[in-house]
Amino acid sequence: MKSLQVKEIRGLIQGELISGSELWYVRNAIYYKRHELTSRNTLMFVSRSDSINWQEIDNKGPSLVITDKPKEEMKGAMSNTTVIKVKSLVQAYWGFMDYYRKLFHIPVVAITGTCGKTTTKEMIKHILSDDRNVHASISSKNEPRQSLPYLVGINDRTEAAVFELGLGNSGNIKHQCMIYQPTIGIITNIGVHHLDGCGNLEGYIKAKSEIVDGVSKDGTLIINADDINTKKVSLRNFKGKIIYFGSSQKSDFRASDVKFTNKGMSFSFHFSNKTFKAFISGYGEHQVYNALAALAAIHVMGMDLEDAIPRLATFQNMTRHLEFSNGIGGSTIIDDTWTNNPTSVEAALNVLDTIGVDKNVILVLGDINRLGNFEKKYHAEIGSLVAKRDIHSLITIGSKAEEIARQALKEGTKADVHIFQNVQGVMEVLKPKLNYQTILLIKGPMSSRSMIDFANSLKKNNV
Repeated sequence: MKSLQVKEIRGLIQGELISGSELWYVRNAIYYKRHELTSRNTLMFVSRSDSINWQEIDNKGPSLVITDKPKEEMKGAMSNTTVIKVKSLVQAYWGFMDYYRKLFHIPVVAITGTCGKTTTKEMIKHILSDDRNVHASISSKNEPRQSLPYLVGINDRTEAAVFELGLGNSGNIKHQCMIYQPTIGIITNIGVHHLDGCGNLEGYIKAKSEIVDGVSKDGTLIINADDINTKKVSLRNFKGKIIYFGSSQKSDFRASDVKFTNKGMSFSFHFSNKTFKAFISGYGEHQVYNALAALAAIHVMGMDLEDAIPRLATFQNMTRHLEFSNGIGGSTIIDDTWTNNPTSVEAALNVLDTIGVDKNVILVLGDINRLGNFEKKYHAEIGSLVAKRDIHSLITIGSKAEEIARQALKEGTKADVHIFQNVQGVMEVLKPKLNYQTILLIKGPMSSRSMIDFANSLKKNNV
């Protein structure tokens, strides 16, 4: 965080100094009770409904408490703590964040989409980091509550920032864009997810569309030209520049001649009447789309594509993202337990269509969560996708995933089908099937520790 004097902050939020000194500097900011207090010189927003542990705050002092609590509730404050009272904590909170963001005139990328957010973010960070100081959100920790710590992670040394936008409910992306004020927005794709928070697919698309209004007026929106649901996003009121990526002729950043090669994808990349040869680690056409979105963002930020493409080739595919490992009995294990939704399942099956030729293909599929009232519908659709393919064994784990097996059987799958409620007993079924001719894909919800551990148990180096 850029150091700010307490006196400057008090003037900004028009607060009343209740106790302590204002002649010291803040170097961190949190929302009390939402984020852990870990360091000295921390500003914390404290709601009137929060109970305060003054001793804890003072021990980490000097500390700054900004609150809308009545004055009589602040008698516990100690000598190492400065307290500023405001009329409205909400106004103070948003006023501070808007002020802090406007201190920095740097490119800020915000990424949303059903799949590919984390990978695209990491690609951008990887390409830029050779010669720029890049600040980015961590892994796929993209909840709105993380936005304040991520914002104040920007400092005077930061030359670019890349943030992944989490969506659990309508309004989440709007909220995060108000904080980050992105100059570049990316929609990787829009599939089906979080229907419990958005009502239905239309509500989900609308929630994803919030990024359009969230990008700065003179900013750039980078979107998937080939994705059916992304085409439903209204761009009517967007005043900035729009860049399309994909394989269709409409795409400004276009891929052709896409091929599976050793440990990744090779493709021809077309932009502005120029053609480049490119490579990205990790299998699947979806990985090429992630790379196109990343290259488009890099180009907007001023990097020469001839410099960016070799750096892209050194990007390492992320763990548990269609991660290939040697498995028990000489089998090949594909660990795709990072996330689980209908879009990512279909992408994984498309990879198997190529990689699984002449192999004994086994699918281990877990529950897909957050589909609201549409759980049965979308699990059944996956069952239909499985039934159309040459799958040797299908194993479902969980009560929701059972619908995948039912539908696959209903549509005449030739797979050997097994239904489990949990991982108990699955290994006994699998072990006799695992050999050099076997390729096994395992997908389960990110929240399922048991599925992640089971995936690890299938790998030879973990046996």
